[in-house]
Amino acid sequence: MMHPIEAHDTRPLEEIDSADPALLQDPYAYFARLRSEAPVFRDPKTGVVAVSSYELVQEVMRKPKEFSSNIALMLKSGGIGKFDPEEKAIMDQGLPWIDTMLTADPPRHSQYKRLAMAAFTPNRVNAMAGYIGEVVDSLIDQFASRGHVELKAEFADLVPAIVTADLLGLPREDIPQFRIWLAGALTRLAGGASREQRIDAARKEIELQQYFIAQFARRRQQPADDVLSVLVNGSYEQDGAARPLDDAELMGMTHQIFVAGQETTAHALTYAVYQIVKQPGLQHRMVAEPELVTKLIEESLRHLSPVNNGWRVAAADVALGGVAIRAGEPIFLRFGAANRDAARFDNPEAFDLERANAREHLAFGGGIHTCLGMVLARKEMALALPKLFARLPSLRLAPGHEAFRVKPSPLLRGAAELQLEFEPQ
Repeated sequence: MMHPIEAHDTRPLEEIDSADPALLQDPYAYFARLRSEAPVFRDPKTGVVAVSSYELVQEVMRKPKEFSSNIALMLKSGGIGKFDPEEKAIMDQGLPWIDTMLTADPPRHSQYKRLAMAAFTPNRVNAMAGYIGEVVDSLIDQFASRGHVELKAEFADLVPAIVTADLLGLPREDIPQFRIWLAGALTRLAGGASREQRIDAARKEIELQQYFIAQFARRRQQPADDVLSVLVNGSYEQDGAARPLDDAELMGMTHQIFVAGQETTAHALTYAVYQIVKQPGLQHRMVAEPELVTKLIEESLRHLSPVNNGWRVAAADVALGGVAIRAGEPIFLRFGAANRDAARFDNPEAFDLERANAREHLAFGGGIHTCLGMVLARKEMALALPKLFARLPSLRLAPGHEAFRVKPSPLLRGAAELQLEFEPQ
């Protein structure tokens, strides 16, 4: 098995398996070599073109006509570009995939995103502040007297899960089932899964679709004050006339909100806590200097990059960074590498709460595909972190769990768990 490469490693980049689980634990020396030696790197084993420098990743995101987001096949297949026959047979039983936001180009993308933005208005998000605080307190109440917690599963996962369910207008008692469906969706998207795992994930996908189809029907009959009702009763302009969205379109949009709004926020929240509790005195500063929380959020997003990589496909023959790319070639945007580019961020490997330009990170993507839920994600973190630090002032890493171990994934980056101890409250 390949191991994480060190700064002095001289093996050719072509010989390194970038998806090796050992390398995924600590990919930053590899990222540095990519930026230095081949910021646009065509992997001879896969044919995928990886883009690693901040400047070039930004260039791709600014040019949707040249670098298309018509990436549904790569995304749904976890980067394989094809499906197992049994997996495909299962998926064919469900709704057809409709390119809406993440996998659509203008003008189609613009219409769907406009509909979604009507549901995620700043007023709606800002009005949730008190309610999100109540969710956070209720979760802390469940383990505060215990003196220990696995923070990822018992807190970071549940804050966005509850908020997402409530936003969509779904019963909280269904959240345990949502977590099962979410795990299946992430298995399909992230890559590296076995055939059996992908087939099981396909079955879970059909279950998820059936659940939401019933929810769509209910909102058509009885609209409520929730995001699902806004989407179900919205309209799409086509050939000069407005029409309602069908179930496949609604599923495409809802699936993105359901998946993207949970795991990435949970990863960022867990990482922010990890960075604070491992450094003596920082937790006290977070309580005494509330303005530091905003800096903590942005630097955590930059340093971790929960969406570590993203897909595009060349819409035509094009040159990028002096490298010729052919129409149809898949492109891998390495956000995690770009966010540690010394050309943009001084001393980029350091976690620096005083970094002046941390907010320039690309953790939420960029261009027309800037993350729809970034305002909500920042709001959840801004409310959750101060409460956690204030209510549990003695948070510390549990013995034997000092290292930050990630859940290996070519697409996402985040902790598998975070075991903490504290004085019972």
